[in-house]
Amino acid sequence: SAANAHDVRGLLPTVAACPLPGYGSPGRRPRRLLGDRAYRSAPHEGILRWLGIRPRFARPGAPHGSGLGKQRWVVERTIAHLHRNRRLKVRYERRADIHQGFLTLACVRLCWLRLKR
Repeated sequence: SAANAHDVRGLLPTVAACPLPGYGSPGRRPRRLLGDRAYRSAPHEGILRWLGIRPRFARPGAPHGSGLGKQRWVVERTIAHLHRNRRLKVRYERRADIHQGFLTLACVRLCWLRLKR
């Protein structure tokens, strides 16, 4: 999404893009979803529960270090590794297919370096 769009706008489309079990590829929806304070809202939590996903969002007003960071750091670390590639950190391509190609190459490179260790 655009840099000036709020992250919660992409929550439901991202969850809807998860493959359903039994349709096409053998996939499954996540059992729980971790997020920061920005994702916490009653309508979004209700939809997630209806889909069978248990939302775990940080509570507003709670001190930092709620424990979610211990599980979310894997995602944050991966994004940091992907942002080593300047073309991904600052998106220069207007076409989504070209950007997707560079993202795929960066993910392949990241996996290759992890497996090489």
